[in-house]
Amino acid sequence: MKERGKRKMIGWIIALVVLAVLAALGGKGWWLLSREHEEARNVPLDGVDFSKLKDGTYTGEYEGGMYQWRKNSVKVTVTGGKLAKIDALAGVQDQGNGSTQKLYDRVIQAQSLQVDTISGATLTANAYLKAVEIALAKAQ
Repeated sequence: MKERGKRKMIGWIIALVVLAVLAALGGKGWWLLSREHEEARNVPLDGVDFSKLKDGTYTGEYEGGMYQWRKNSVKVTVTGGKLAKIDALAGVQDQGNGSTQKLYDRVIQAQSLQVDTISGATLTANAYLKAVEIALAKAQ
């Protein structure tokens, strides 16, 4: 009977240790995710003077933050000193509703990166806008 009690106690200890390890790993994962979200939320978008764009085609790639989850690249076309076209080259995902192209169309229409982003995908939209900014910086 004593032996059975010891085994039961060891089983509980092992279960508690496993639970503690899983909780620690989950907490670490949550912390890393929140850091990545904070970084993506604070991507600066202020480095382009749209009044000084030179005609041509330029590419830009944003590394996507600390884990490269939002890595993307674009090609922009400047015609007549104005942003005329934005093409996704890699890493851009559209959910089938044209939301990414709508974002790019807003940038072209406004001739600015300060546009309304994709509802529910602000962090990803910021990454897409950063790639556009990097491309347009080459056009100045």
